[in-house]
Amino acid sequence: MSDLDSSILSAFLEAGKSPVSGDRLAKELGVSRVTIWTRLERLRTQGFIFEASTRKGYTLTSVPEALNEALVLAHLRTLKVTAEVEFMAVVDSTNSEAERRIALGRQAPFFVLAQKQTAGRGRLGRKWHSEHPGNLYLSLALRPFIPPDRLKPFTLWMGLALCAHLDEVHGVRLGLKWPNDLQTADGRKLAGMLTEARLDADTVRDLVFGLGLNVTAQTKDFPAELREVATSLAMSSKRDFEINLVAAQIVAALERAWDDFSNDRWNENFKNYWKRYDNLTGKTVTIQLRGKPVSGVVQGVDDDGSLILNDTAGQRMLISSGEVTLPKV
Repeated sequence: MSDLDSSILSAFLEAGKSPVSGDRLAKELGVSRVTIWTRLERLRTQGFIFEASTRKGYTLTSVPEALNEALVLAHLRTLKVTAEVEFMAVVDSTNSEAERRIALGRQAPFFVLAQKQTAGRGRLGRKWHSEHPGNLYLSLALRPFIPPDRLKPFTLWMGLALCAHLDEVHGVRLGLKWPNDLQTADGRKLAGMLTEARLDADTVRDLVFGLGLNVTAQTKDFPAELREVATSLAMSSKRDFEINLVAAQIVAALERAWDDFSNDRWNENFKNYWKRYDNLTGKTVTIQLRGKPVSGVVQGVDDDGSLILNDTAGQRMLISSGEVTLPKV
C-alpha cells in the first residue's frame, strides 16, 4: 500500500515545518487513526523521523538518505507529475529491466528507478558503477514509432535538457561532453546516458533512455580507479542534496524533454542549450571511428546533433557516433 504511504507523505511535504494532525489525516484519507499510526511507525523503520507535538500532531523532520518509493511518489504528486514509475531495490540494469517489461507488453511511457544496479552499463559495453543508494539509476521506456533518422539528436537533446534543469533548479552548472557524458568544468564525470532502441522495419518501435547520475556519493564511495575522474552533485557543489526530491525533479524534467522532442519543440532551445552547456567546441580531440583514431578541432554540432570536426588535414567531417578523448594536460 505504498499509495497510502505516499499520500501520507504528501500531506507532510505540503505542511512543511507545520505539524500534521493524525486525526485530520485519517479523515482525509478515509482510514482509521490506528492505520495512520501504524503507517508512521512503518515509515520510521525506513528512515523517516516524525516528531510528535501534544494536541498538534506530527512534524516530518528527517527523510531517508536512500531512494524511497513512497517519498518519490509524494514528491511527484507535489510536482503534479503523473508519470508511471516502477521501483526496484536491486536490479541488474534499469535499462534491461525496462526492456524486459516492454517485451512483456507493459504500456509505455514509464520509468524504472533502482537503489542499486549489479550490472549497470554505459556506452560501448562499459560498466557503470552503481552501488550507492543515494545516487540515481533510472531508465525511461518509450514506444515512439518514429523513423530512425529522427532519433539522431535524441540523446544529445536529453543531456542538454538535463544540464538546463540542474542549472536552473539547483544552480549546478555542468557541461555536456558529446555525445553522452555530463561533466564539471574540470572534466570530472557525474552522469552518463545510454540510449538503446529496437527497430521494426524502418520504425523505432522500442526506445529506452538510461541515466546514471551521481547525487550524494562522496570520494570514498567510488572505486579507487574512479576517484580521480568521477564526482557527484554533492561533491562538485559542496552542498547537500535530497535524493528523493532530485529523483522526482529529474523524472519531471525528462518527461518534459521527451514531450518537447516527440512534438518537435526541442529545436526551439537546442542551439541555445548547446552554446551554454557544450564542453567540446574549440578543443582539440581524438575520436575513435571504427577503431581508427581521427584528430581535429571541434567546431560544434549540426542540426541533427552530429559533431563537426576540422581534422588535422583541414577537412570538415560530420561524426554521428564515436568515442571522444581529450589530450591529457
